[in-house]
Amino acid sequence: MNKYEVMYIIQSMDEEATKAMVEKFSKLVTDNGGTVDNIDEWGKRRLAYPINDLNEGYYVLMNFSSSPDFPTELERNFKITDGILRYMVIRVEE
Repeated sequence: MNKYEVMYIIQSMDEEATKAMVEKFSKLVTDNGGTVDNIDEWGKRRLAYPINDLNEGYYVLMNFSSSPDFPTELERNFKITDGILRYMVIRVEE
């Protein structure tokens, strides 16, 4: 099991849809044998530059542990999910 950190930006939507999206990705980690260590929701913030003509996004930082092949699956899910503006998964050295 390796430790990872993922930061993703959700397109501004209503609060209920945003919570559902955060829950979806944390459930994806646990369903694939990983554990979610921490979810830090930074909330709605202004983007450094416009993405798809949007100026704001909802930032989420999630720390998790999983097998080495899982981050590829997580990135695939980020790519096919509407509403995810940007994401970055990195391995955290212990």
